[in-house]
Amino acid sequence: MNNIASDNEIIELLRNERECERGFRLLLKTYGNKLYWHIRRIVVSKEDAEDAMQETSIKIFSKFDSFKGDSSLFTWLYTIATNEALQVLRCRCNLFQSVDSDGVGERLRETMYAENDVDVKTAEVVFQEALLTLPTQQRLAFNMRYYDELSYEEIAEVTGKNVSTLKSNYHFAVEKIKKYIKENAL
Repeated sequence: MNNIASDNEIIELLRNERECERGFRLLLKTYGNKLYWHIRRIVVSKEDAEDAMQETSIKIFSKFDSFKGDSSLFTWLYTIATNEALQVLRCRCNLFQSVDSDGVGERLRETMYAENDVDVKTAEVVFQEALLTLPTQQRLAFNMRYYDELSYEEIAEVTGKNVSTLKSNYHFAVEKIKKYIKENAL
């Protein structure tokens, strides 16, 4: 991973009372864009992504003293971002509805079309539609593996799922995406 600053430098600054604001700015400069797009792929909506990113930033800053270093800084940040994105998704999609239910994907597809003013189905649109048909856990595993290029072990640290479950989720996601694209090809 090509970081602007090393994790050790960021951690040292954040743990120094006089330098913590500088450390936080450096953390966001180093990881902010990756965290934002990770969140955006989960919630789809720009507004929801901004809300989740704001909550993620607040939680990182206010809870940094709970970072013990038993995982990498990157996975700790991704865990917070993932949890905040899923929380926003739960709130937007109905508190009583599971984020793995079929209705969530349909709502997210509607959001994708509304925000992007999509008139024509391009290969990218069909691919994004395919992703949004996946149950949330499969979509998370796929996004982290495909877009973020995380290892299964890193994804396990972020999600709290075991590696074999993640491998299965990714495999099923790939198969469902292939099937969707084949059935909906241009």
